[in-house]
Amino acid sequence: MATKTERAEAIRWIQAQMADYGLTMEELEAAGCFDPTPAPPQPPTPRPVCYRNAAGQSWDGQGEMPDWLRRAVNAGQNVEFFRIG
Repeated sequence: MATKTERAEAIRWIQAQMADYGLTMEELEAAGCFDPTPAPPQPPTPRPVCYRNAAGQSWDGQGEMPDWLRRAVNAGQNVEFFRIG
């Protein structure tokens, strides 16, 4: 890893080269000298709802069955009764 002195020397050299050739940061950026700014992370796309009860509670069918649906199934209701679509 470069020391602080080596980094400072490298920066001075780059600045001198830019001055000698009349280069600007904008020109270097346009030439692709820098990594593009990464796009901000996008929120995950919500999964479509597969099951819903009369109170509006829903479940996408992924992961553990929610309490409201588990209670209904334990009470004898068929899970397909709550399927939508």
